[in-house]
Amino acid sequence: MKNRYISEDGFAINSKKPRSKYAKRRKKPKKLINIIFSQKTTIILLLLLQFLQIFLAFTFLSENYSYLSVFFSTLGIGVAIYIVNTDRNPAYKLAWIVPLLIFPVFTTILYIILSNQPYKRKVSNAYVQKNLDTRDYLPEDTELTDNIKKNDPELYRIVRYLDDSAGFPAYGCEDITYFPLGENKFEAMVREMKKAEKFIFMEYFIVDDGEMWGEILDILLEKAFAGVEVKLIVDGMGSQFTMPARDIKAIEKAGGRVLIFNRFRPMISTIQNNRDHRKILVIDGNVGFTGGVNIADEYINRLIRFGHWKDTAVMLKGQAVWNLTMMFIQMWEVISKESISYNDYRPSIPDSKPDTQGIIVPYSDTPLDSEKIGRMVYMSIMNTAKKYLYITTPYFIPDNEILCALELAAKSGVDVRIVTPHIPDKWYIQCLTRSYYLELLNMGVKVYEYVPGFIHAKTCLSDDKRAVVGTINFDYRSLYLHFEDACFMQDTACIPDIKADFIDLFNNKCHRITYEDLRNLSFASRFCSVILRIFAPML
Repeated sequence: MKNRYISEDGFAINSKKPRSKYAKRRKKPKKLINIIFSQKTTIILLLLLQFLQIFLAFTFLSENYSYLSVFFSTLGIGVAIYIVNTDRNPAYKLAWIVPLLIFPVFTTILYIILSNQPYKRKVSNAYVQKNLDTRDYLPEDTELTDNIKKNDPELYRIVRYLDDSAGFPAYGCEDITYFPLGENKFEAMVREMKKAEKFIFMEYFIVDDGEMWGEILDILLEKAFAGVEVKLIVDGMGSQFTMPARDIKAIEKAGGRVLIFNRFRPMISTIQNNRDHRKILVIDGNVGFTGGVNIADEYINRLIRFGHWKDTAVMLKGQAVWNLTMMFIQMWEVISKESISYNDYRPSIPDSKPDTQGIIVPYSDTPLDSEKIGRMVYMSIMNTAKKYLYITTPYFIPDNEILCALELAAKSGVDVRIVTPHIPDKWYIQCLTRSYYLELLNMGVKVYEYVPGFIHAKTCLSDDKRAVVGTINFDYRSLYLHFEDACFMQDTACIPDIKADFIDLFNNKCHRITYEDLRNLSFASRFCSVILRIFAPML
C-alpha cells in the first residue's frame, strides 16, 4: 500500500514522501478578539450566568418573602448538619460550611442541585460496573503473590490492596525505562509507535496543537491507513479547546477513532469536576507508557511557557502492560457503550518465562467510587519509609491525613524532601502551596523549589526500594476528583535512575526553602494563602 498523508484541507492523499506540515507547525498565539469570541469564553460566561441567575433569584425571594428566608435558613442548617455527618474529607466539608454561613440561601440551593445529578449517577454506575465486569480479565498471579507474602509482608499489603480495591494485579517486572524529561519520553514514544503492527491506544488529558502533536499525528495517520487499529481518548476539558477538529476528522478519515471523555458543556454539574487526567499509550499490547507528560510542546521544551519544563514518565514492556491496556478498554467501553473482545489485545506470551527484576503494579483511580487508590498508595509509602522519602509534585495541596503522615515520617528520623515549582503555571496554586511551607519546615520536612522553571513530575521514592511514577498530584483534584493512573514499583531496575534524578535535583537544580525565604514572602501572598486555604478542595 502506498503511504497516505494529509492534504491542505486536512484529509488523506496519496504521496511518496511524508509531508512536513504537521510535524513542523507551531501553535500561533491567539488574538484578543478570537479569545473573546471563542467557544471556551462562551462556555465560561454561560456558567457564570447560571451561577448569577441562581444567586439573584433566591436572594430576591428571600429578601421579599420573609417566610422563604426562614425556610431556606432552616434548610441551610439541615444541609450543614448533613455535610458534617458525611464521610467526606474534613477540608471539603469546611469549603462548603463557610459559604453556607456567608450566603446560606444561594449555597443551600447550589449544594442541593449539585448533589442530585442523575447523569453523574448514571456515569458512575456504568464505570464502577465495568470495573467489576472486567475483573476476571485481570487475574492474580497467585504464585507471585504467595511468594511476596512469604518474603515481604509490607509489599504484600500494598499488592493485596491494589488487587482487591482497584482490581489491578502485580507482575514480575520484565522491562522498565524511566524518563527524567518529557523529551526523553517523546523520543521513545515516536520510536515505539513507528513499530506498531496491531494497535495503538492513546488516552491523554491534553492534546495541544504544535510540533509534538504534529509528529504523533503523522504516525497515527500512516499507521491507520496501513490497517493498524488506532484509538484515542482525550478529555473534554483538557483538550476540547486545544485539539484541532480537523485532526479528529483526519484520524477518523484514515480509519482511526477519537472519543471525547466528558465533553465540557455550559451547565452546572459536578460531573464537570471529574476529568480524565490519565496519560496512557499502549502499542500492540507489549509496550506501554505513562507519567506526567501530556501531548503539548511545553512538555518537551519546544515551547517555553514557565521556564524549563521538568516532567517524568516510564515505559513498560511485557505482561504488566496488560493493566494499562485494560484501563484504556474499560474507559473506551464506558464512553462508547461498545463491547470489545479483550483477549484480542493481550500481550504476546513469551515462549519461556522471562527474567524479572522487582515487582510492578500499573493501577488507576476513579473518583466515582469510595476508594481513593492514589491517596492510599502514597500514604502506604509514607508510612513504611525508613530512611528517606522524596516527592516531586507541581501542586501540593495536601489533606490533613497526608500532612500527619509526612510529620510522623519526618519526626521518626526519615529524610523527607518535597520538590515543587519555582515558576508556577497557576499563581494562586503556588500561593496555596507555599502556605504549607511553614508547617512542613516545623515538622522537619525539607522543601525545595525547582529553580529553572516548572516541575510537573508526579514521582515518589523511598529507601532505594519503592517508587511511584504517574499522573497523580498531591492535591484534592488528583486525589479525590480526577481519573488518574500510575505505576507502583519495588526493586525494579529503574529505581537507581529515579534516585539519581532526585539527587541531581537537590544538588544542581533546586533551592532549599528556609525560614528566611518565608519571612520574605509579600503580604499579598500571605493574605491570599489564608483565603485560598478555605477553598483548597475546590482548587
